[in-house]
Amino acid sequence: MRRVVVIVDGEHYPPVVRAAIEELDDTVVAAVLVGGTEKLRDDAEGYGVPLEPSVEEALDRHAPEAVLDLSDEPVLGPRERFALAGRVLAAGITYEGADFRFEPPAFAPVEVPTLAVIGTGKRVGKTAVTGHVARLLAREHRVVVVAMGRGGPPEPETVRVPPTLESLLELSRAGRHAASDHLETALVAGVPTVGCRRCGGGLAGAVVSSNVVEGVEVALGLEPELLLLDGSGAALPPVEAGRRLLVVSAAQPLDVAAGYLNTYRARIADLVLVTMAESDAPHAELVAALRQHVRPGTTVLRGVLRPRPLEPVAGERVAYFCTAPAEQHARLAEHLDQVYSCRVTAVSGALADRGALRAELAAIEADTFLVELKAAAVDVVAEEAARRDVRVVIAANDVETLAGEPAFEAEVERLGREAIERVPEGVA
Repeated sequence: MRRVVVIVDGEHYPPVVRAAIEELDDTVVAAVLVGGTEKLRDDAEGYGVPLEPSVEEALDRHAPEAVLDLSDEPVLGPRERFALAGRVLAAGITYEGADFRFEPPAFAPVEVPTLAVIGTGKRVGKTAVTGHVARLLAREHRVVVVAMGRGGPPEPETVRVPPTLESLLELSRAGRHAASDHLETALVAGVPTVGCRRCGGGLAGAVVSSNVVEGVEVALGLEPELLLLDGSGAALPPVEAGRRLLVVSAAQPLDVAAGYLNTYRARIADLVLVTMAESDAPHAELVAALRQHVRPGTTVLRGVLRPRPLEPVAGERVAYFCTAPAEQHARLAEHLDQVYSCRVTAVSGALADRGALRAELAAIEADTFLVELKAAAVDVVAEEAARRDVRVVIAANDVETLAGEPAFEAEVERLGREAIERVPEGVA
């Protein structure tokens, strides 16, 4: 028989709840009253089990194997239940009810200090952030990245030196996806990277299938001081991490970015970075929503991603290829013009849409194609550049925090230091 904590509400008569508890095959060790007063008398006694003031206190005091929800609307609607699920799963406990069951993702143990970069969805800038984090931490530590992607290799693939454009074209012409996350990270960060694949993603981030655990074993052979894990979309690397950095995009719908089981991702994070925090994005509202779910003391900061050419482009006519939405193109062009002294003739955000990308390419004239290493960067943009004899420069992306925000570099260095020193979770 399992030890369970039950969630109850005051919209049910206590005798009804007590009878339901007595019918269970589980051993109920405590109850948590989450609201509602219609059916309660002067007190909430009568459940036949200890009544705890919060879910966290019930979990700490009674160490249950599961939390069973005996409540219902209107006290706990869908939004509130997902928030509660995030709290329970973050404690490593199963959360279930009449017709649902959420289990916390399983994480394999790892022998070396580990930092994971995870996200709340695709195109939040997670891999760009991973590249920036890797560059920062590699200044002081021997960093190896394990990247997990939907287009990763069938066997873990080690990239010890940054790939060249020529080698990426060779991969593409051989039928490989030459813009996989591990290739991008190896190129922009200049650190050894192990590429892995995954299929499927659960609501809390578990994967159906992956070779990431095998990839970690390969990475350990490179003797890292710090292992950096790059998640995939909203999927979590199935490996235990001493510290986690969560990347959330202000371009996502608010109820998605800070709702559903992204509440779980927020709660297991040691640092939250809101990207795409442009002046016209609702990032203040997003930060306020996220702060309702993170652990006390967890920093939530806002920033933007800005392209950084890996080779000089001063004085050149440049066409920039990325995945940014059209409303950001003018900002990106202005940044490149002002910081790198080039003249941007066009910005395309169509790397993920090969048909639209080819149509845009036909009308673009430039001395240099500056391109993020994503999606069709190699098989379409670099191939067209080779056909025209146009220079190609790869662009990394740097995190620039907003004025008044904590410094991203300092926060990343703190996470790396805490991971290496094995500082207990929640202790600064």
